[in-house]
Amino acid sequence: MNTRMWMSDRARVRSVRWLACAVAAVIALLVAATSVTAHGPDPIFSGRWNQNQSLQFSWRAGSVPAAAYQTAIKAAAADASATRGSQAATFGYATGASNLIGYGVGATCSPIGIACFSRSAPTSFSMWMREQGHKFDWGSLRWCQAYTTWPDGCYDVENIMLDEFGHVEILDHHSTFTSESDYTDAVVQTGSHAKPKAGWNAHAFGRCDVASLQLQYDMQGWGAKYSTCLDLATTLALTANPTAVAKGGTTTLTATLKVANVSSYVRLALNPVALRSVTLQQRAAGTTAWLPAGTMAYGSTSGTYTKSLSLQSRTEFRAVFAKPPGEGLRAATSPTVTVAVGQ
Repeated sequence: MNTRMWMSDRARVRSVRWLACAVAAVIALLVAATSVTAHGPDPIFSGRWNQNQSLQFSWRAGSVPAAAYQTAIKAAAADASATRGSQAATFGYATGASNLIGYGVGATCSPIGIACFSRSAPTSFSMWMREQGHKFDWGSLRWCQAYTTWPDGCYDVENIMLDEFGHVEILDHHSTFTSESDYTDAVVQTGSHAKPKAGWNAHAFGRCDVASLQLQYDMQGWGAKYSTCLDLATTLALTANPTAVAKGGTTTLTATLKVANVSSYVRLALNPVALRSVTLQQRAAGTTAWLPAGTMAYGSTSGTYTKSLSLQSRTEFRAVFAKPPGEGLRAATSPTVTVAVGQ
């Protein structure tokens, strides 16, 4: 059995509905032409849910998944909710909920699909998974949860349904390099892997899934980390109050750190960037060498940082934000601010 599953979730518009299917095939070359975008945020479908919208689902009458599959689907819903890294929708099971998930021969998937979804944000969605043993031209479908000991070549229901929940959120396929060196950057893939190929049992959204969700739904908080699949410019402003003091007097420097105002940043543009490390540098007026003046404390307003200093002579200041490790933000340096000192 081929351990490559092609998920051709190509949306077909029916009014405002999008339908896409996770499909299996033996050819592994379809995404090479778009690999240039592989390390950027993933493509998206149209139509967002409301921020933090709670999406409840139940089983489709007559097509109820077996208990082991139910457990895996509920786990996938929890995975999506826990690893979204944004204010994207959350998922949970509730008896009688109108968003239906079904299993079996009634699946409305493509003829070569092993799982599929439809979405009509912000009102409803549905999902299907094919039955164990479904016959394809490449062989018979095997779900890992159907076995006591999972065989190679089976597909993990939790992983595949996490992919489908990602599509329901808003995500289209990650454009993976032909080498698949970045495959684990996303769960929502054109081709999902069967056991034991890399990523076959991933139970968390990948960094590029998260990047797209952050762009579309915003951060969970101003101190939350931005996905490393993003590369966001930041701006850093600096003010002094007062701008002139007597010798030995004190001034307070306040830096304001934000995500830059770039249209492609969607909901992230102009976000305050809080709880990071911003340092203050100083130099005597008329000199060129910057000297450290210390780390700035967190201000009372999100994204602000402050430091108070006693001055003996006219001094120039600038604030510096270094690119943080493990985060998709760029460094920034503020314009220079001068504080005059009288006798």
